[in-house]
Amino acid sequence: MASKKSKKIKVGVIFGGRSGEHEVSIVSGQSVMKALDKKKYQAVPIGITRQGKWLTGTEAIKYLKSEIKKLPVESYLPADPGRRQLVSLDKKGSKVTPVDVVFPVLHGTYGEDGTIQGLFEMANVPYVGSGVLGSALGMDKVVQKQLLSSLKLPLVPYVWFYMQEWKKGRRQIIKNIFDNLKYPIFVKPANLGSSVGITKVKNHKQLELGVSLAGKFDQKIIVEQAVIGARELECAVLGNLRPKASVVGEIVASNEFYDYHAKYVGGESKEIIPAKISQRTADSIKQMALLAFKTLNCYGLARVDFFLSKGGKVYLNELNTMPGFTSISMYSKLWSKTGVPYQKLVSRLIDLAIARHNTKNKLQTDFASDSDWYKQK
Repeated sequence: MASKKSKKIKVGVIFGGRSGEHEVSIVSGQSVMKALDKKKYQAVPIGITRQGKWLTGTEAIKYLKSEIKKLPVESYLPADPGRRQLVSLDKKGSKVTPVDVVFPVLHGTYGEDGTIQGLFEMANVPYVGSGVLGSALGMDKVVQKQLLSSLKLPLVPYVWFYMQEWKKGRRQIIKNIFDNLKYPIFVKPANLGSSVGITKVKNHKQLELGVSLAGKFDQKIIVEQAVIGARELECAVLGNLRPKASVVGEIVASNEFYDYHAKYVGGESKEIIPAKISQRTADSIKQMALLAFKTLNCYGLARVDFFLSKGGKVYLNELNTMPGFTSISMYSKLWSKTGVPYQKLVSRLIDLAIARHNTKNKLQTDFASDSDWYKQK
């Protein structure tokens, strides 16, 4: 798999992106590159600006952090399946940078939703994480819940709608919400993560504001019943067709709920790993996490989040196909406590990406017809 000029595997680590989780992705990308085994891998930094422009090289993180809109050199990943290389263009001409596998540490839209995975498939490049379908299903909270509910997995009650419907008939939507839910509730963009655009709502005024905020990030809105006093539990999954589940951990949020500030800025939220729950509850969560992973057609990694009510009932909240991936992120910590340290985890994910790619490339993609009918006028 390594390029001919080097025995090291060239790993294109992609970060940034056109997403509300742009900053989180930059930090995840830095962490992955630092953790790569230098004896085995060569990091190829690939930054994507907020505007969607690509930049490769050692200065990529610097430019993204400085938010310079005009880049010195722009890079592209051609969809030609025979190239497997980045092409950089400037006034002097073009330069190519080979990549053997990509690690897209992209969170949110245009990175975790199947779009960039489609580009990798077209370019025939191995990549870490779920494919087009799994990524898209994991990103859309509504479709994800619809599929998981068909398995009778325990989910909190929810209602969803499009912003266009809200603008034309919010009174009917509000009635539908409270025919099925009661305060407090959570209003969320259907396609985003890191708690961006989420509001905990306790009255009608907050509902209007919450929908307005969520609608800035997505045209599809989901409203979920809050589980009062619930504990937030998480389980990490690793693997392809025979995935494994980590120990279960608990998040104790520093804010009223585990919002963006509590996750990344405040630094006061606490993790308890393993969570202080019964073995029976832990085993049930692991089984549900693995079932959700397989049902949503996931590969490589995912973090599955749960609620545990005061009465002891477990609810599956959501699955994330590319969770925060620094060495101190919950996904990494869960595997560290399960016996897989961060550097080994990064290597394992790259191995899984290459193995899946090699298996898929053995499939036949053409069909030899016994007639040249299509050449006829």
